[in-house]
Parts: sequence; structure tokens; C-alpha cells
Amino acid sequence: MKIGIIAPEEKVESWASTFNEYDSNINISIYPDIDYDDVECICLWKQPKNLLNKFKKLKLIHSMGAGVDHIINDSSYPKGIPICRISDEMLSFSMTNYIITAILFHHRRILKYQNDKVEKIWDQNTHPEILPINIGILGYGALGSDAADKLNYMGFNVVGYSLNKKENTNIKIYHGTELDIFLSKINILVCTVPYTNKTHHLLNDKLFKKVQKGTYLINVSRGKVQNESHIIEYIDNGTLSGAFLDVFEKEPLPKSSEIWDHKKIQITPHNASITNEGAAVPQIIENYKRVISGKNLINQVDLNNEY
Repeated sequence: MKIGIIAPEEKVESWASTFNEYDSNINISIYPDIDYDDVECICLWKQPKNLLNKFKKLKLIHSMGAGVDHIINDSSYPKGIPICRISDEMLSFSMTNYIITAILFHHRRILKYQNDKVEKIWDQNTHPEILPINIGILGYGALGSDAADKLNYMGFNVVGYSLNKKENTNIKIYHGTELDIFLSKINILVCTVPYTNKTHHLLNDKLFKKVQKGTYLINVSRGKVQNESHIIEYIDNGTLSGAFLDVFEKEPLPKSSEIWDHKKIQITPHNASITNEGAAVPQIIENYKRVISGKNLINQVDLNNEY
């Protein structure tokens, strides 16, 4: 079993050791010392472009996370080779906790009280919760739906939006052409969509013109889903009340970005949810075995939908 790992921005030694702990017969090669002649499965995260078509025996491409845009948008991707992604309960657990944290930061007016502390203001006259809160989950996949269920359990009013029709007995889910209706119902917008050609710069002025005044934006999807100059513009003109961002158009966020100094934008360094190697490696090995034996794969990507 020969597996290659190409993730130059990650510390992949722990991935290699996890593979070997799981199965000592696995032969791991790590970029740039990749065996292009014999590797049959490659694990990728933000790989350099124009490498994928160099593999002579490739049977499976596996993302090391939930996202696959880094693979689909690589022009060297050899057509016909299946792509799979990671699905992990811990990814949902971490992402949901992050989303709840960001919502409560806004809902409980933590930024106000941080500023009050600096100014030594003791304000018990302002209610700490901004009511009512109507949360919209834009992108109703595994991560978005988990967050919606937990928020609903906490007592928040939650609705969802998905490109395709989905059912949930507890939560109203809009779909297809109902995006404008969805946006009209909410004042916290949580973006969990995958990055595809259709979602590039989805969070832009065209969308922001349709939201309720004072809507708070939370983006945990991908940086290229948002137009950062438009986010700043619509915060400054009062349409958006602020933003909580984990992802950015360019990462690391350039020091020249206005976002660093913007008082109404909170940021984290794309760490809302990190892949658990212990959960990911068994999935990769299982899919490797399935592709060899001709069985259906787990979490295989639909190239038409790009996720």
C-alpha cells in the first residue's frame, strides 16, 4: 500500500506516523520526496499546482480535510480519478462550538463590554442580549446542519438555506430561488457553504443589499467565498453590524489588510475546525481498499456540484 502526502503548509510527520500506527505495511512518501511512479493514493492539502498528472499508477485522490476546492481547481487533476473528502464528527463538534461562540459574542455584546472595560464604564442599564436573534445558516451540509440543530436546541430561532431541497422537521430550510426570502428572515448570517465556482465571492455587495439592516456576518467556509472590500464597505455604511471571520481571501491575512484594525471585525487564523488525524486516516485507508476492490467510496465528491 503506497500513499503520498502533499501538504507543504502543514506538519505532516504526525500524519505519516498515524498511518503507520494504523497499518505498519503502508509505505508513505512525503512531498517533495514523492514516488510518482508507484504511489496509488495521494492525500492533499493546498498542494503546489501541476503535480497531479505526474502520478503513473494513481487510483485515488483524498483531501486531508472537508474542503476539495484545492483539488478540483488544480488544472493538473487527472480526469476520471475519484476524489474523496474527510467527514468527521469532531469537525462538526469544533465548527459548531466556534459558530456558537461567534453568535454569543455578538448576542451578549461582548465587544461593548470590552470597550466599557477600557473606558471604565459600569453599564447595567443596557440589556446584554440583543433581541430578537434570527440566525440563518447559509449552506446546509454536515457542518451547517449540526450547528443549526444545536442552536435550535439552545432556543434560538434558526432557518437554513441550501441550493437543493432538504428536509428538517425542526428547522425551516429554504432552497433554490428562495435565497432572498431566507435573507429577509435573519439578522445573523452564518456562512458554511463549500467553495465552488458558484460560491466565489458569494458574500458580496449584491447579497449584502438584500440583508436586513444590522445583520451580523459569520464566515467559516472559505476565504474566496467572501469579498473583503465589500464586507468592510457594508459594515462602514451600517448595513452589516459587524463580522466574525475565520477565513480570508489571502492567507495568512496580509498585514496591509484593513481588517486587522477594523473594530467591528473579529478574526481567527482559519482554525475554527481542524481535521483530526486519528479519524481521517482510517477513512483514507478504507477508501483506498474500496477503490482497489471496486466498491463504492465513502464521501466521494460529486464533480458536478464540486463537493
